Amino acid sequence: MFAVVAAASILMGCAAATQRAAPNLDSAGAVMPNAALTPGDVLSSNVNEICVSGYAKRVRNVSTATKNEVYAEYGIASHAPDQYEVDHLIPLGIGGSNDIKNLWPQPTDPRPGRLEKDALEGELHKRICDHSVDVCAAQHDVATDWVAAYRKYMQHR
Repeated sequence: MFAVVAAASILMGCAAATQRAAPNLDSAGAVMPNAALTPGDVLSSNVNEICVSGYAKRVRNVSTATKNEVYAEYGIASHAPDQYEVDHLIPLGIGGSNDIKNLWPQPTDPRPGRLEKDALEGELHKRICDHSVDVCAAQHDVATDWVAAYRKYMQHR
């Protein structure tokens, strides 16, 4: 029940919500966010806002204190430089928010990891802005299973 409510809350401006799986590892061993801690959150589904040059930079606002809170929620007391980055599950560039419900400590390894998700974020932003992908579909796909979204959108680039 929580997963359905959480999925509905992330898709504020979008029509449909589906239940989200909550494993921490996908079948290939990629690390997934904990759905109870990071269900995702949307700031905007308005393509006219999202596709303005500099949008993500303008709305980015995650303090060090918030990043530390994210690490603490996930039980990470310390880590090596570049081992993790506090990442937006639904990327800012496709309308994600800075709310802690949308943040998680994404590891670099195992692969796919944060570097692959960064590539996915850029690809989705490009496709949303050229109208080849619906913004709500992209937000849903990433929030539901970012690794499946990576495979779906990045295999045919």
